[in-house]
Amino acid sequence: MQLIQETADLSAYLAADEAIDHQHPVVRETAARLAADAADSYAYARLAYEFVRDAVPHSADTGDPRVTWRASDVLARRTGICHAKAHALAVLLRAEDIPTALCYQRLLDDGDGHVVHGLVAVRFHGAWHRQDPRGGKPGVDARFSLGVERPAWIPDAARGELDHPVLYAAPHPAVLDALRTAPDREALGRALPSTL
Repeated sequence: MQLIQETADLSAYLAADEAIDHQHPVVRETAARLAADAADSYAYARLAYEFVRDAVPHSADTGDPRVTWRASDVLARRTGICHAKAHALAVLLRAEDIPTALCYQRLLDDGDGHVVHGLVAVRFHGAWHRQDPRGGKPGVDARFSLGVERPAWIPDAARGELDHPVLYAAPHPAVLDALRTAPDREALGRALPSTL
C-alpha cells in the first residue's frame, strides 16, 4: 500500500496539539526515562513502542471503562483503546523529534459492523513505517519493525476491511470527537466511526 502524507510539511508530523501534548511534564519525564536507555533514535522508537504496547493496557482487554484520549492522560492513567495508545506513542516519538503520523484501518467489529482502528507511522530513512501499539492478546502479535509490517490485524478486503492510506498529522476529527465526548468505553464503542 502506498502511504499518502496529508501534508508535505514534515514539521506537521512533529507538532503538538490538544491530543498530542508532548510538552506535558508526564510526557517529558517518560520520554527522558526511555531515551536514557536508547543508543540512537531507532532504539528509542523501539523502546517507546514497546512501552506503550506493553505498559499501557488496552482498556477493552482489561475491562477498564475509562476513556482516555489526550496522550499525557493515557501515559498517566496507563489505559486506553487503540486510538489513545496511538496518541501516546505519537507523543513519545514526537517528543524526541521523530516524525510520526496517525493512521487508521477499517476492521470488522465484534458484531456485524465495522470499526476504525488506530495506529501510527514513523518516519525513518526517508520512508514511513506503520506501527501498531495496540498490545498483545491471544491471536495478536504486533511488533515494532522498519521492515515487514507487524500490525495487530491485516485487513481482509473480502470482509470489507481496509487500510486507510492517509498519514494524518493530527487525530482524525471524527475519532477525536468520539473519544472526547464518550462518558465511558461502552458509549465510545457506539460513537466511534465505522469508516473515515
